[in-house]
Amino acid sequence: MSENMSVINLMQKAKELSGNYENVVLSMINDHVVRVSLMTEPYFWHLHPNSDETFIGLEGTVILELEHQRIELSVGQMFTVPKGTRHRTAPAGSRSVNLTIERAEIATVRMDEQDFPR
Repeated sequence: MSENMSVINLMQKAKELSGNYENVVLSMINDHVVRVSLMTEPYFWHLHPNSDETFIGLEGTVILELEHQRIELSVGQMFTVPKGTRHRTAPAGSRSVNLTIERAEIATVRMDEQDFPR
């Protein structure tokens, strides 16, 4: 049986994650991937010019910072960052785990603070 034909226990996958940052592909859906991600520290500002990015909270609270908005995503909540939107993620506490759904060939463009208009 292929991985796409197997039951995946999301909470067990979340418990297996370790380190400061981990991003693991769980499944492929057409031209998209579902990843489970662990964060213990903030990720850098970036954007994806070719894909929306959907986050679903699994453990803890993940902070989604956009240029003019801050979202605190709790367990069971979902938010989609539209393609081309500058954003960064961070755990609200010491650890957060979330699912991410995005194009498999997603491009990530790193942004620096000076790239933001004031």
